[in-house]
Amino acid sequence: MGGVFFKCENPQQVRAWYQNHLGLNTNDYGAVFEWYQGADSTKKGFTQWSPFKKESKYFDQEFMINFRVANLEALVDFLKSEGVTIVDKIETAEYGKFVHILDVEGNKVELWEPNDIEFEKMGKQMGAQTTK
Repeated sequence: MGGVFFKCENPQQVRAWYQNHLGLNTNDYGAVFEWYQGADSTKKGFTQWSPFKKESKYFDQEFMINFRVANLEALVDFLKSEGVTIVDKIETAEYGKFVHILDVEGNKVELWEPNDIEFEKMGKQMGAQTTK
């Protein structure tokens, strides 16, 4: 799981509530959960939790799931061959590659091929703390 994104009336208030009541280390983007990969317990992984304003155009529905994937280009080729709607082109950022697809009911889903080392560096530069 790469992340859970959802819409709400007041993201700042929601972040504060989750920080105060459930102990999430929140920042302007939500909270990042740090974990270690089962196959190699020395490799960290991250899952993003983010409340968005109701008016956000990043996704239309009330929520969007982000899945961590390997080899995004090959997966997109496979999904195309299966007739899956690919919403946009693969975008590359320092912390990974992204693309959006539609599931069988038309829900937008984000696929992320992470670069966890860069994601962690970016978080440290921002002063973000992970929730463990």
